[in-house]
Amino acid sequence: MALTHKLILASGSPRRVELLAQAGIEPARLMPMDLDETPKRTEHPRSLAWRLSAEKARAALAAIKGEPGWEGSYILAADTVVSVGRRILGKPELVSEASSALHLLSGRSHRVYTGVCLITPDRTVRQKVVDTKVRFKRLSSHDIDSYLASGQWRGKAGAYGIQGIAGSFVVKLVGSYTNVVGLPLYETVSLLAGEGYDVHDSWTKG
Repeated sequence: MALTHKLILASGSPRRVELLAQAGIEPARLMPMDLDETPKRTEHPRSLAWRLSAEKARAALAAIKGEPGWEGSYILAADTVVSVGRRILGKPELVSEASSALHLLSGRSHRVYTGVCLITPDRTVRQKVVDTKVRFKRLSSHDIDSYLASGQWRGKAGAYGIQGIAGSFVVKLVGSYTNVVGLPLYETVSLLAGEGYDVHDSWTKG
């Protein structure tokens, strides 16, 4: 693979790797960036997704400085934010936090924003934020307690992963499904293709 065709994914998310694989794209390197994801005071959820995706991409760019084999790479980063109105629901660390998030999501609509940032080999920065509206059914106490016991809320923005059990909570979804999983596939592939990355490279290789 040519140097400028290497793709670095500034994430360790298995879901993002799987989504890229679905499109026939395999990153040459995974570089999870451990950043402070705390929202700034009065920061809008969309703005947070935009900022964090850019910060992750730039952190990965800084990390490969001085590595000649990687300096000509594309760098792709993403960040997903779940919100009810302007209230941002982060990734809960405690069962009590996950429980509060699920009670808040129960029977109402929320939005999922994913910021995608691509830095090209010539260091052009391209960004996009994709917005999906999701409505949950009214969750019973048994629904919530059982879901918490499953452990599928761990490490998930908004305390749920739509690709798992929580998919059965969704009454209506308007927008990109893959955005809710963690990476809006159409928009991401379009960004890569628009900047010269050969998204078809592996399609004919079985």
